[in-house]
Amino acid sequence: MTVALLEVEDLSVELPTVRGPLRALAGVSLRLEQGKALGVVGESGSGKTMLARAILRLLPPMALVSGSARFDGKPLLTLGPEALRALRGKEIAVVFQDPMTSLNPVLTVGGQIVETLLEHLGLAASAARLRAVELLASVGIPEAERRAGQYPHQLSGGMRQRVAIAIALSCEPRLLLADEPTTALDVTVQAQILDLLARERSRRNMAMMLITHDLGIVAGRTDAVMVMYAGRVMERAATRVLFKQMRHPYTEALLAAIPKVENAPHTLLAAIAGTPPDPTRPAPGCPFAPRCLYGRADCRQAMPALAGAGDHPFACWHPLPVKTAVVA
Repeated sequence: MTVALLEVEDLSVELPTVRGPLRALAGVSLRLEQGKALGVVGESGSGKTMLARAILRLLPPMALVSGSARFDGKPLLTLGPEALRALRGKEIAVVFQDPMTSLNPVLTVGGQIVETLLEHLGLAASAARLRAVELLASVGIPEAERRAGQYPHQLSGGMRQRVAIAIALSCEPRLLLADEPTTALDVTVQAQILDLLARERSRRNMAMMLITHDLGIVAGRTDAVMVMYAGRVMERAATRVLFKQMRHPYTEALLAAIPKVENAPHTLLAAIAGTPPDPTRPAPGCPFAPRCLYGRADCRQAMPALAGAGDHPFACWHPLPVKTAVVA
């Protein structure tokens, strides 16, 4: 088996709240190899962002974490502060979904890249400034030298996201966590940002975790897909396999909600009935059972294990037959 760059085993996160313990992640496991892209898909509240924050150790101090996460053999959950600080930004980088809140509003965008280069690479100030302009140009920002002297509020949403990507890529990381990188961007800019991430990943042989609520985004841009719901992994497979032979009803429902270009104008989108479960009130059985079109009585009694043939595990008592699974 190929050695994994990132390996997560049975990772769980619980947060104390006034309503009781909130189970944010429940037994999540994954492997991601160098140069590969993993899509993590699910509705809001499914645990996607919490997974990224747990890997980066950006959780509240009161969070209870169990399981393990290793990056290139290093135990992420037990690293000391200095070792963790050296790893973040240089080896593992992140692009958050809202660059207006992740960028510092009182520093120029060039200054923020320079700050990263000085901290992690120890470049001289003059060399760092030249490198910052080169990075801005490499992510498609025109007039990079002039833009480097501007503040985040002076740039469009698409440009701000490109700046965030330039900062993330500045130290040549081996792993990039992209958390909803196209949120609030128009469709044309979305495609440009996704193409930019795919190009840079390929050019740098960088591993990437692409977090999104849209299955359509991961199609053609990832090597494998992991579908999450209520903090759990519902299904995991190679991207081509998942779209051709999806087995979990939740994956089918997510795919059905994607707008189709062949549909007539004003066609109503398919929606998943009901609401996600309350994470402070976990019920027995499959968490998707109350919303599932194929749910039965036994689905509400015990949680199915994540199991299946080969590299395509799924957690469902009554999986979709392969011959009737939806084809993208």
